Amino acid sequence: MTRIDAKFAQLKTEGKKAFVAYVMAGDPDEETSLEIVKALPAAGVDIIELGLPFTDPMADGETIQLAGQRALDHGMTLTKTLAIAKAFRETDDTTPLVLMGYYNPIYSRGVDTFLVEANEAGIDGLIIVDLPPEEDDELCIPAQAAGLNFIRLATPTTDDKRLPKVLENTSGFVYYVSVTGVTGAAEASSTDVAPEVARIKAQTDLPVIVGFGVNTPEKAREIASIADGTVVGSAIVKQIADGKSVADVAAFVKTLSDGAHRA
Repeated sequence: MTRIDAKFAQLKTEGKKAFVAYVMAGDPDEETSLEIVKALPAAGVDIIELGLPFTDPMADGETIQLAGQRALDHGMTLTKTLAIAKAFRETDDTTPLVLMGYYNPIYSRGVDTFLVEANEAGIDGLIIVDLPPEEDDELCIPAQAAGLNFIRLATPTTDDKRLPKVLENTSGFVYYVSVTGVTGAAEASSTDVAPEVARIKAQTDLPVIVGFGVNTPEKAREIASIADGTVVGSAIVKQIADGKSVADVAAFVKTLSDGAHRA
């Protein structure tokens, strides 16, 4: 059982929905980024998504694109991203860490080397948005053999014919993208999302977490109430972009997690 599996089992026992927070590794700089990540569990975050900066982030809207650029401008790399995870693990051995990004940096590092380093750093799962199921032999299968969950995205355009293929080798949870387009571009609607979550849950026992378009405590509660939890990314990253202190970022995150946990 991975930390992700254990977390969902715990939440089920407590009758709570999951709150997942996304932050970009190295934004606004390596030191502050680590402080923010360390502050998230106390702010009510159940699972942390740690963004891996990349020069061509096709699924990310402007807010997260700019965060990635800030991180890259400050010298953030895959190695330094894993160092943040490892430093986090020195004081927290229970909160799941999911690395979210694109395949190119991992391919350049070498899959076998990367998986060893990811395990050593305490990474629990991967979301690699540009690797479709047809490429599962590239990273998905090796990652799961190495004990990491491989979390797949389902979207409003993932029809009933495609969905079984998407779910085939997915583990940890299913990440449902609530809107078509990039992160932060539109607001999620429970009216649209609820039947899609039900459709996915009819085909898998995995938890379904909804992200993209969730930016307020009220929206976090609304979306979490129709799924197993929700993800907030752009709204948190915007706080960092605005120069808010670590304490202020954590306080904002707490309002979001409180919303999700009231669902």
